[in-house]
Amino acid sequence: MRPLWHGLRILLTVVRFRLDTILIELIGDHWLQWFLLTRYLPNPRKPSALRLREAIEHLGPVFIKFGQILSTRRDLLPVDYADQLAKLQDQVPPFPTEEAITRIEKALNQRVNELFSDFEHEPIASASLAQVHAARLQDGNEVVVKVIRPDVADRIRKDLELIFQAVRFLHRISRDVRRLRLIEVARDYEETIFNELDLTKEAQNTTRLRYNFAESQLLYVPRVYNDFTTTDVLVMERIHGVPISATNELVARGTDLKKLAVRGVETFFTQVFEHNFFHADMHPGNIFIDVEDPADPSYIAVDCAIIGQLTPEDQTYLARNIVAFFNQDFSEIAQLHAESGWIGAESDVQAFEQVIRDLCEPLFLQPLSQISFGHFLLNLFTTARQFNMEVQPQLVLLQKTLLNIEGLGRQLDPDLDLWTTAKPFMEKWMQKRYGVEATLKAFTDNAPKLLGQLPRLPHLLLTAGDRLGSIERQMRVQAHAMDNLQASLNHSRISWWRKLWVTLFGLGGIAQFSFVLLNWFPHLNHDALLVGGVVSSLVAISLSVKR
Repeated sequence: MRPLWHGLRILLTVVRFRLDTILIELIGDHWLQWFLLTRYLPNPRKPSALRLREAIEHLGPVFIKFGQILSTRRDLLPVDYADQLAKLQDQVPPFPTEEAITRIEKALNQRVNELFSDFEHEPIASASLAQVHAARLQDGNEVVVKVIRPDVADRIRKDLELIFQAVRFLHRISRDVRRLRLIEVARDYEETIFNELDLTKEAQNTTRLRYNFAESQLLYVPRVYNDFTTTDVLVMERIHGVPISATNELVARGTDLKKLAVRGVETFFTQVFEHNFFHADMHPGNIFIDVEDPADPSYIAVDCAIIGQLTPEDQTYLARNIVAFFNQDFSEIAQLHAESGWIGAESDVQAFEQVIRDLCEPLFLQPLSQISFGHFLLNLFTTARQFNMEVQPQLVLLQKTLLNIEGLGRQLDPDLDLWTTAKPFMEKWMQKRYGVEATLKAFTDNAPKLLGQLPRLPHLLLTAGDRLGSIERQMRVQAHAMDNLQASLNHSRISWWRKLWVTLFGLGGIAQFSFVLLNWFPHLNHDALLVGGVVSSLVAISLSVKR
């Protein structure tokens, strides 16, 4: 009953916000309008992207977070949709402090007044997954206590089940939805949100990021108190800084904003290329400024639940792409995309090079301070769709983080020149990683292994042709097996569609009927309508199964 109840709620939301027109706009299919009967309703007045955001907000926190994750996939969405989804805010009323205290005492197996000499009952922050209270340890150190909301995991699992059901259904019936790779997006979201629910992982991320910048003046990361941290509770040092969005206060304190902007870029490239461990949620709410010395300001980062890492291959190719972009070597960029597999093997590399050239050359007619490298990556991902570019999630996460950093830097210093700051850093990193000294060191380190393989080299060369022939034969056998499997799936899909159609038509009619009744008779009880809808749905499902 519960899935049907939730399903009806979603269908009513689809009708209320006319999401059917959005699906038509995005994927060009009109089937949804037929079984929801919305084709007989007036055309909506609000823009499609705005209605999608409002619908997600109406469905609640879990869907809001899914919308936030989807907003980072700008390689998949039109710009207006990505911009609207990026505005989703996770402002949730706090749950009762008594419940928070109960959860803290249960997790840490001590009473709150034994753990802390002072505990503020009014939370200082509240979100869909957790809320934060200020406190003071018995030794006098100021801390913040982050507590996961009660029963949030069960609610997330139920909503995720619905999200996956909807996405899988759309994936079956629409080629364009398969191109959008919504199943992959949903899996990324599932992994991200459950990682956020485990505060020990956030503690580990915070500790590692703190260690990476322990000797640096660029970034300060608060200390985690591991003895007071569990899956549901995180206790860490309380920081006192100026929010990076409070530009007027930074100016009033005499902060060197130009130095701060440059340090933001240096911090980003250091995390990505020196440490390969970058804070991937660097929006203004998570960044503060230490202005004890306004002439020498530094960053403070909190909320390390989402961390990005690159494979060594992606890291290398990304660095080479950045250097090639700095040098306006468009041929190198196209070739790197082909070598790394970022575009389809069947793609025309020369045609892709021309697309890159058309995209980049107008940029370099502007002053360097007005060129956004983050937006260049965004435009590159969008343009490369026609070449079947497969954008990895970690690269999109990186692009989102770069957009955040670049935007914050330009907010502090409108004349920030990302190129002057980043180009020497990248060239130095490439030299350090792939220069003559690095090559000699790699050869020296691997010399014993290379010498050990030399006696086998003649045999390997002589048998290489036979090995390749064996691989080709195995590939032909596997291709034949895949063809048989696809034929079997196509046959079963026809039967599945016949059973599903009546169910969808019944649910659509119920949603439309309920929506009309709610508009004509607003005094009707919503729950009564939903109960009637569930009963009708069971009948429709029964009929579809018999058919």
